[in-house]
This record gives sequence, C-alpha cells and structure tokens, in this order.
Amino acid sequence: MVALLAGASGLIVASLYYAQTLAGPISAATGLSPEAAGLIVTLTQAGYALGLLFVVPLGDLLENRKLIFSALLFAAVALAAAASSHSATQFLAASLAIGLGSVAAQVLVPFAAHLSQEATRGQTVGKVVSGLLLGIMLARPAASLIAEYAGWRVVFGAASVMVALLAFVLRAKLPERAPQAPMPYPRLLGSLWHLFKTTPVLRRRAAYHAGLFGAFSMFWTVVPLMLEGQYFHLSQAGIALFALVGMAGAIASPIAGKLADKGYTLPATAAALVLGVLGFALPLWAPQSRILALGLLVLASIVLDMGVAANLVLGQRALFALGAEVRSRLNGIYFALFFAGGAIGSASGAWMLANYGWRAALLTGMAFPSAALLYWVTEALAARSALPRVSAAR
Repeated sequence: MVALLAGASGLIVASLYYAQTLAGPISAATGLSPEAAGLIVTLTQAGYALGLLFVVPLGDLLENRKLIFSALLFAAVALAAAASSHSATQFLAASLAIGLGSVAAQVLVPFAAHLSQEATRGQTVGKVVSGLLLGIMLARPAASLIAEYAGWRVVFGAASVMVALLAFVLRAKLPERAPQAPMPYPRLLGSLWHLFKTTPVLRRRAAYHAGLFGAFSMFWTVVPLMLEGQYFHLSQAGIALFALVGMAGAIASPIAGKLADKGYTLPATAAALVLGVLGFALPLWAPQSRILALGLLVLASIVLDMGVAANLVLGQRALFALGAEVRSRLNGIYFALFFAGGAIGSASGAWMLANYGWRAALLTGMAFPSAALLYWVTEALAARSALPRVSAAR
C-alpha cells in the first residue's frame, strides 16, 4: 500500500511540472512573451494552492477514496485541454485547472500517515514523499525527452490518459477511509484560519518551506531557459539529462524521516536550508569554462533538491504528529502556503532573468532560503534559552 501511495503521488504531482522545462516551446506555440513565461508554472501552482485550501480539507469531511477519484478525473480533463491549446489564454486556464485537480496527491499523503504507526510515521511519510519528489524530478526529463521527439502536446495528452487510468486503479485498490467526526463544509473552511492562528509549528514549518520551495521553483523555471539559450545551447534531450541527474536529491527524504523520528528535526532543518542557499551560491562561482559551469549547475540542482526533499518530510512529520482529525487541513494549509512561495519564485525568476540577467536571478533565488534560515535562528535561540529552565526544573 505504501508503494502504491508513493507511486500514485509521484504520477499525480508530475502533472504540475511537465511545463517547467517546456516553457520555451509552449510560449512560442501559444504566443507568450519571455517575461510572461513564468506564468505557465505560476498559474499551475496557484491552482494547486487554491485546491489545497478548498479541496484538500474535504479529506476531513468526505470519504477519501471518492474525493481522490473525482479530483483525478478533473485533472485528466484539464491535461487534455492543455494538450489541445492553441492560445495563451486557453493554456494558462488549463494550467490553473491542472493544479486544482492535482491536489489529490495531498489527500494521499495524510492517508499514508493514517495507515502507519506513530513510531515509524516519519519513515512512512518519507517513503511516500520520496515517490512524490521522484515524480516531480522525473516529470522534467520525461517531458523534455518526449517533446524532443513528439512535441510538447503529446506530453500533456499522454499525462491525461495516465491520470485517468490511475483514478480507476486507486478507486479499486484503496481502502475506504471516512472521517470520524465530519463537520459542515463552511465550518470546515472557517477552521483553517483558526488552525493557522493557533498552531505555531504550522506557521513556522510553512515559512521554512515557502523559502525553499520558492527557490526550487525559481531554479527550475530559470535554468531550463538558460540551458536552451545561446551560452549552453542544449536541446530538449540535453535538458532532460540535466533534470534526470537532479533526481539524486530525492535520497534525502527517507533520511530526513528517520532523523525526525529520532528527534533531530531542528538541526536537520538547518541543514536543509543551508543546502538551499548553496544551490544558488554554487552557480555564482561558475568559471568561464562552459563545461565546468554546466557541472556546477548539475551539482547545484542535486544540492537544492536534497534540501527541498528533506525539509518537506521534516515539516509533514511535525504536522502529522498533531492529531489525525486535522491532518488533511494542516497538510492543505502547509502546502498552500509554501506553494504560494513557489508561485512567487517562478514568476519572479523568469522576470528577473529577462530584465536583469542570470546573476540577478541567482541572487534573488538565494534570498528565499536565506530569509527562511534567519527565521530558523529564532527557533534555535528559543530552544537554547529553554534548556536552562528545563534543567532547573529537573
């Protein structure tokens, strides 16, 4: 069941990222300007954020299997609409809808937490999130390779068919899970603000990951545009190979889950945020050699992906320990907040690259995890000041 949930999460969330390495050809086919290319990813993430706020909380209200099935069918229709787009308006509207339907993945992750024991919940969530992250990382090279030989429309058409098939597989295989004490939908939505206001760990973990995910989204929006540009001049197959190497970062997910289970969340979070900063610092040191510059970019992609993978698991492990009855809502708020950071990163990255150049985009990307790291320092100082009081009490 964990393997099924991991694979399904990866396939679903991949739909959000097919367009990341295809921003160039999609913009050319639909008439988007270079400055607006970031909207392709931004609107998908905005749709995902809306779904996280208004659809994922339904996991605490409705039977989860039916909710997942309905969301996946909606996503399949949206992917088909993207494949048939001939205008920027149609493609961007389809992108918003793809994000909205793909939130089914975030109903599956709390599902895995429900099925696991407390002592191993971090490891279970880590395995499912590893599948989710592999889906994100495989989406980029798969999309580039298919686009190289069959065109970008085939990418979205094939994804539509796969997501529709997955909907029926999950309806057949998943056990039923109905919430124990469902509440009316308006009250459910109203509780989101209450949960955000009264759950400090939610606010802190969302802020950390908004910084990292903003950097991640900026990196994977800007770098493919650079790789296909005049300096590197890579084909879609070359960009696919580049993105494939970045998959190595997914190894950090299960490691982070084990560290969280052993109580090392605080230092592990710092390590993840530092990796996010390094992911943008490394390309700034790039030498004149094109090959060495490309090698540094590859290393940066692995380092950044490791930081994002680790921090995502650390955050979800902390939130899922707060109670089964609110897991879907906490997960929805968490993802909505950091996906807002991702949307800002995607849009600002393409704009900075088009108007101020590569180094300005890298420095902007570095600012996201740097701000999160400064916020982490306040938690570390608070934890350190609490130690003498604990010792005195003993």
